[in-house]
Amino acid sequence: MRPGAGTPAPASLAPAAADPADVEREAGVARLFERHYTSMLRLAVLLGADDPENVVAEAYYQIYRKWRRLRDTEAAEAYLRSTVCNLTRMRIRHLQVARRHEEQPVPEPVASAESTALLHDDQRVLIGALQQLPARQREALVLRHWLGLKESEIAAAMGISCGSVKTHTSRGIAALTQAMEARR
Repeated sequence: MRPGAGTPAPASLAPAAADPADVEREAGVARLFERHYTSMLRLAVLLGADDPENVVAEAYYQIYRKWRRLRDTEAAEAYLRSTVCNLTRMRIRHLQVARRHEEQPVPEPVASAESTALLHDDQRVLIGALQQLPARQREALVLRHWLGLKESEIAAAMGISCGSVKTHTSRGIAALTQAMEARR
């Protein structure tokens, strides 16, 4: 007789007999899923879970793992419900702690329309006053305050001494201050 023709397969190749407890567990969790998945998902949402599908999936996984230890399979729904509640609570706590330790960007203060309009008006007046200054004072102020150059750099750029830079800057600031105060 040829191997495989009418001879039984060796024991190592025979399909493993399914454990009746595993079959019952699979069927019990499947029934539980069919009956209660939607209500458990709704429960997780109402409790405030940010990812309710994952919470419910984890609850089903936990009940699957502990199925054999359940004293009463009729209590599985209550166990599942309490698991969803606990997992949601833990998830919310975790998110609160994570958010507390997360670096929060400091929000930029939002100016009102009135203060923005006043600022733009002040800027227009300042630019107008700056244009009225003598060329050397205007040049010294722009190089100092808009470009942020040091006195020695301004002196080199303008071709004058550091003392002259101080004089032009001081006189220019005085003239701008006077123009801005006259406006108020």
